[in-house]
Amino acid sequence: MKKHSFTIVIIAILVLAIGLIWWAKANQTKQVASGDSNILSMRGIHTHPELKIFVKGEQIEIPQNVGIGAVHQPMHTHDDAPIIHLEYPARVTREDTRLGKFFAVWGKDFREFGQNVTMTVNGEPNTEYENYEMKDGDKIELHYE
Repeated sequence: MKKHSFTIVIIAILVLAIGLIWWAKANQTKQVASGDSNILSMRGIHTHPELKIFVKGEQIEIPQNVGIGAVHQPMHTHDDAPIIHLEYPARVTREDTRLGKFFAVWGKDFREFGQNVTMTVNGEPNTEYENYEMKDGDKIELHYE
């Protein structure tokens, strides 16, 4: 009799766990489908835009391991800077991918290199500056005068 009761408890726990997983997935899908335009993904992203910064014509080196330390930030650099790694494991919002967020992770102000800045993304002029939402493969250049 004890073995039968134990089996029923195990089955009940498995059914409950599967139900909770199904409910969580359904709820995530509803958030994206409901038109929350701030959410880009509920399943994470792994993208690699490139950022080059020039001040009066001189390229500024973006340090290695920005965002890597005691707390590993989802937005960071490795030894392949100027590549920025966006490695979010779960929910990603538009704010998470903005260029200004990289500057914050780096500990810099976007206008720190100068007030007069021009920006190109993939060779095209862009005026979104720190609000630009970086995408995989983007080639971003900032020119400060």
